[in-house]
Amino acid sequence: MSTSTASAAGTASPSGAIVVYVTVPNAQVGEDLAAKLVEAKLAACVNILPGLTSIYTWKGKVEKDSELLLIIKSRHELLTELTAFVRANHPYDEPEVIALPILGGSPSYLQWLMDNTRGAGAGADTATDTA
Repeated sequence: MSTSTASAAGTASPSGAIVVYVTVPNAQVGEDLAAKLVEAKLAACVNILPGLTSIYTWKGKVEKDSELLLIIKSRHELLTELTAFVRANHPYDEPEVIALPILGGSPSYLQWLMDNTRGAGAGADTATDTA
């Protein structure tokens, strides 16, 4: 299933906001990717959590790696573009990019998230910085 198909087939976030998980191999990659996402207004905020151990199958072999987790706050309508951006700027052949809907939360925080990410079809400079 393609990324656009997967995001379109899923349940839309009632708030319009999403959390996206992306794993990275080290802090430098995480910080660089996080900064680029925020600068491009594809994310309002990115948290970087260290200390992750990932166990997965890759090319028929069980692997175990230390990683960090990026928790990216964005808009559902930006998921396809955000996914493409991560794939273009990530060192992994197949980076993890999975999104979860934000069902609700602090109205002022959710408004801040929307104000600091691009709207559909808008350029990177259209969002306001209220933080």
